[in-house]
Formats: sequence, C-alpha cells, structure tokens
Amino acid sequence: MLSVNNLSVQFGKRVLFDEVNVTFAPGNCYGIIGANGAGKSTFLKIIAGKQEANSGSVHLEPGKRLSVLEQNHNAYDAYPVLETVLRGNKELFAVKNEMDTIYAKEDFSDADGDRVGELQIIFEEMNGWNADSDAAALLSNLDIPEHLHYTEMKDLDGKQKVRVLLAQSLFGNPDVLIMDEPTNDLDYETILWLENFLAHYDNTVIVVSHDRHFLDAVCTHISDIDFGKINHYSGNYTFWYESSQLAARQRAQQNKKAEEKKKELQEFISRFSANVAKSKQATSRKKMIEKLNIEEIRPSSRRYPAIIFEQEREAGDQILNIENLAYSLDGEVLFDKVHFNMAKGDKTIVYSKDARAVSAFYEIINHNIQADSGQFEWGVTTTQSYLPLDNSAFFDNKMSLVDWLRQYAQTEEEREEVFIRGFLGKMLFSGEEALKESNVLSGGEKVRCMLSRMMMARANVLLLDEPTNHLDLESITAFNNALKNFKGSVLCTTHDHAFAQTVGNRILELTPKGVIDRYSTFDEYMSDPKIKELRSTMYA
Repeated sequence: MLSVNNLSVQFGKRVLFDEVNVTFAPGNCYGIIGANGAGKSTFLKIIAGKQEANSGSVHLEPGKRLSVLEQNHNAYDAYPVLETVLRGNKELFAVKNEMDTIYAKEDFSDADGDRVGELQIIFEEMNGWNADSDAAALLSNLDIPEHLHYTEMKDLDGKQKVRVLLAQSLFGNPDVLIMDEPTNDLDYETILWLENFLAHYDNTVIVVSHDRHFLDAVCTHISDIDFGKINHYSGNYTFWYESSQLAARQRAQQNKKAEEKKKELQEFISRFSANVAKSKQATSRKKMIEKLNIEEIRPSSRRYPAIIFEQEREAGDQILNIENLAYSLDGEVLFDKVHFNMAKGDKTIVYSKDARAVSAFYEIINHNIQADSGQFEWGVTTTQSYLPLDNSAFFDNKMSLVDWLRQYAQTEEEREEVFIRGFLGKMLFSGEEALKESNVLSGGEKVRCMLSRMMMARANVLLLDEPTNHLDLESITAFNNALKNFKGSVLCTTHDHAFAQTVGNRILELTPKGVIDRYSTFDEYMSDPKIKELRSTMYA
C-alpha cells in the first residue's frame, strides 16, 4: 500500500533518518513514537509529500488516496464549513467544481453537455451524489450542528475548527490516513468517538500522539523511531512499553538462562493477550494478538526521567475546604456554588468542559486571583506545590538551570551545586545540560524543570493544571507512575485519559450551575448514565 525506501534525512550534521525502509499495510493502524526531536512530525510530512527527504522515496500504490489531518487551523478560513470537509477529497471536489462551473455558464454548448455527462459518470463512481450528506453526517458526529454547516470557517472558534478539519481528513474513506496529534483540543466525547471510528477503520492509519489511551485504543502496531531507523512492533503502546521494559530487565540479568527468559516472555504475552481479549479491540478489526511473538520484543534505548514525589511531613486529616466558590470572566459564569471538602489521600481529577474554569479554580486556591464569592481554607498541616498551565513567568530571567533551581532551595544543603545537579539529573539535565540558560528552554524542558522544583519542595499536596502538556511519552509515563506512588493528596486536571483514569479516585466537575463530586474512576464517571443526564442539565 504505502512503502518508504532508503529514506535519509539530515539537517546539517544531525541525522534524523538513515536509509529507512518500512511498509505500511492495509487494515493496520501504526502509532509513530520516538523521543522529542526524533523526527516524528518530519516523517509524517515526508510521506504526505509536504517535505523533501535528502534521499530515498515514498511510494503510494497507484489509484489509492492519502489524506492528512491539517495542522494549520486557519488554512480554510475563506470557505464554508461543509465545503471545507468536501475539499478533503481533492479529486471528488475538483469534479464537482468543474460540473458546477459548466452548469453556471450562460452559453451552455453541446461540448459542455458531453463533458458534464463524462463528469457525472466519474462523480457517481466516486459516490459523489452522497458527498454532501456524508460530510454533514461526519460534522454532526463531531458535534458541529447543522446550522453551522454553511458558516464560514473564520467564524468558528478554535475547537470547532479542529473538529471540522478532523471531518475533512476522514471524509471520503481515504486509503491512507495520516494524523499528527489528532486529539489535541478535542473533548472527551469527541476523542471517544474518534477512537471507535478508527478502531473499525478498514484502511491504513498512521498517527503520532502523546495520548497513551488513544494509542492503546486504535493501534495494531507501534512504529518506533530510534537510532535513525523505524521498526514496526505488533501490539499497542502499552504492550510495546511493558515488553521493552521487560526486555531491558532481562538484558541486565546476564546470568539468567535463555530458557528462563523465553518462558518469562511467553508468560508476559499470555497475560497481555488475555487482557486484550476482554477489551473492545478484540471485537473490532484489530486482531493484534495473533501476531505477537517473542522475537519482536527488544529493549528500548529510551531514557525515562526519575520523578519521585516525597513529603517533608504527612498532612493531617483536613486538606482543603471550599464553600460556595464562584467565578466569572467578562460576565460569563465559569463555575458557581463550589462546595468541596478534600480528604487526606484524595487524588481528585478536576474537570470541566470549559478549560478556563479549571485554570481559574487553581489560580484562586493558589491566591493568585480573587473569586467572585465564597471562601476556601487549606489545612494547617498542608504544604502545596503547584504546576500551572502557563509557566512562562518562571523563566523570564537569563540564568543557568543550576542557578534557576537554586532559587527554590530552602536549606543550605539544598543550595549546594551537587544537590541541585542531582535533582536536575533526575530530569535528564546532566553534565553541560544543567548549565543551559533558563530563558531558551523548550516547552518540555520547562515542564521538567518545574517538576524538579516540585520534587525539591517535598509538598504533601500537588496541584497540577494540564501537567502532560509539552512532555514526551517517556516523561508522561514516568510522571504518571510517580503520581500513582505518591502518598499525599493530588488535585489534577488533564486531557490525558490514561493519566486521569490511573491517578484519580475522585472526580470534581466544575460547571456554571454548580459542581458534581463523586468518588469514582474517570471512566466510571464518564460512562455513568445518571451522571451523563446530570451533566447535560448543568451546562444547559
């Protein structure tokens, strides 16, 4: 279907890909993974024909169509919504446009009639007569109501544009579908719809995503970019991660017999297969279990940061008490009537359909902004450490990372360079990396610095507003494990489904009409019919 032959890409002295040979087969979904800077997005641009390689070729089987999820959200601002979706199938849209142009002519000739007849046959073969209704159905499934279908794209908000461009990429059943971070700016319900759509999609899907739950739900293969090569592994992300960790442990056990290692790997595959057999993936087109084999399991070269949250002291029973908290922005109520008493050990997922609501909530309980009404009180034995959505204010000054972290030291011992470098080293800033200037860091590097600061604080309450933003899969996985092991209390807002499901034991949803507060896992909460009904009234 789609093959890459002897592909090489180099920027200056830096080699991204070195004679890569890989094939993407029909009926499979490939999750492209790799460390930040490994070349994931570059690879997608090359196979989509949007960027040239230094050498090599990309071959798409003749007659097959490739579709790409558009990353420029303003690219179609001049067009109506429905037309934007139709433009996703360029060949069909060109035929439709030529027919419309001929029909609009005042001096319609016999030659025009002959040409229209030819075009109509082509149009019918492309299922063109159902194009408008198919496009409208896609839009409705993605929560773009019918009254917006003829609105110009420039009049939609950012999240609506993302959904329209998603519909555009899916329109017309493309043979190869390429998606770079498709879940960005999508809400829970839309992501769930997309997961189900792709899990039953019959053609080839190639996707880059930092959402582990999404990769697990849709992928039949993980395509790992490592050492300038790309290798396919059967299975989803969780299987790849756990098997690569197992292989790394086995490699470290030099004295272990080959027979024992093989038995351990076979038992691992059996356990994993049993879990997958119980999931929705087993009833879809994804039959990855049948292709799992021991020979594919290899250790990964990935480096995972050592994220460990410890408490200076254990908190008492009273953590946080909130009474009748409310906040509005520009006259719009973001949340109201918030009553919440956080118990010791609670790991609460704070959720809202409006991201502004949760960020305002965190800023209020951190004394950074004032609520419209209500009050809150932290327990006297609590200490809080906060990871805000916007951390830019922390990196205004030009200083080395050693000096940057030293600002937050509380004792003379913590101010020692050896001590500081230890915390930075845990976050993969070792050697000369620790002397980088703080004002030139990437988004992911800034978050890792903020995590170093939080670890050094040894707080017993962690406040996290979208903590996985800008992080790679390795950092997200390590962060996730650290929060599961943390003995203190957590308030966390995250668009990462796996993060929410595995960390939280309580859900607090902020709405303009009050809160919904339940002890529950995230999946149980979102799938509960009674809660669904209640949620619909709280946002109405």
